Amino acid sequence: MGNPPFLGYSQQNPGQKEDVKKLLGSGKVDYVACWFAIASEYLQDKKTKAAFVATNSITQGEQVAAIFKPLHERWGIEIDFAHHSFVWDSELRDIMAHVHCVVIGFSTNPPKLRKLYTAEGLKLVENINFYLKPAPNFFIEARKTPICDVPPMTLGNLPRDGGNLIINSEKELKEFLKREPYAKKFIRRYMGADEFINNKLRYCLWLVDAKPKELHEMRSVEKRIRAVKKFRLESKRQATQILADTSWLFAEIRQPAGSYITFPLHSSETRTYIPIAFMPSDIIQSNAMSIIPNATLYHFGILTSRVHMAWMRATAGRLKSDYRYSNTVVYNNFVWPSVNEKQRAKIETTAKKILDAKALYPKSSFASLYNDELMPAELRKAHKENDAAVCEAYGWDKNISEEEIVIELMKMYGSMVK
Repeated sequence: MGNPPFLGYSQQNPGQKEDVKKLLGSGKVDYVACWFAIASEYLQDKKTKAAFVATNSITQGEQVAAIFKPLHERWGIEIDFAHHSFVWDSELRDIMAHVHCVVIGFSTNPPKLRKLYTAEGLKLVENINFYLKPAPNFFIEARKTPICDVPPMTLGNLPRDGGNLIINSEKELKEFLKREPYAKKFIRRYMGADEFINNKLRYCLWLVDAKPKELHEMRSVEKRIRAVKKFRLESKRQATQILADTSWLFAEIRQPAGSYITFPLHSSETRTYIPIAFMPSDIIQSNAMSIIPNATLYHFGILTSRVHMAWMRATAGRLKSDYRYSNTVVYNNFVWPSVNEKQRAKIETTAKKILDAKALYPKSSFASLYNDELMPAELRKAHKENDAAVCEAYGWDKNISEEEIVIELMKMYGSMVK
């Protein structure tokens, strides 16, 4: 039983990254995974058991499959007991530790009933999977396309410009337009997760349709384009250097031609619902956002429901404790309900009520609207009606618990991937 060092991928030195690669074949996992791999080999006598305190991120997102799939398939590892995520503060004065941890006990010979410790207390369950849920063992791996027939979700637009195509405030915009008034036709509102959630204003130069003559005549714009070119040429990445040939454009452009649903990649764990919204095509989303072109009210209703949020909480990665939404893991592996026209129409109606409730507060940010303690009564009611409609579409009682939702979705996922 031990407490291995808590080092994320970005904190590991080259030797530590090589350790991970040798033991698991994947370098982008927490260093604590090495101890699980070594212990798993020791456990082959069928009597020995092991347990570790570990970073909670190894039970979230893509790390679960990267770490535990090889250990489960190669060594037959099963979870005997586990403790859900908790915050560990060091008692030592000179160590300011504030780590989000789990405890995992494992072996190749698990008991018939396994102990799962949660915020509600001890539960005896037949199985604990590697997401620390009382559900069957399987691994949710990154997919390039959705498992169901729904519109694809992609990342927003990537500037890779050294900040030179971005205008960070209203003040900066006014000063820029004083020098270059003709550039106004190429200014677009620019939105990352912070701007989206907190209703902050930020802008970008969107020069997709600009003609060479126009670019040449806007001296302040031309100066910024030269700065982008310099930034890209100085990059160590050859792909970025090549982008210097089109230095007036974002490095990766995925902006939809019509309206779309947008999703922040990161959101506070204190929210029951991740805020999502429809956006017009002239608001440019950054790569800190995900976008779903050609999405409908029905898609919005499902995605903003507590059913999808329960799946997200079970499968998403974390940045410390905040949600880190992923299109390849969370969205693409989510199992949608099979609905009839009546059920679809009902979800479209409840989704519209959510949008109408938000519209009552045009000056309020999503941070205030989706504060669980301060959410307006109309918005809360609309969400509850939508939750009930979505649960009905799955054939579940509207009062089903979040844990039961996750278990049912995991069963459905397991059936689909088989």
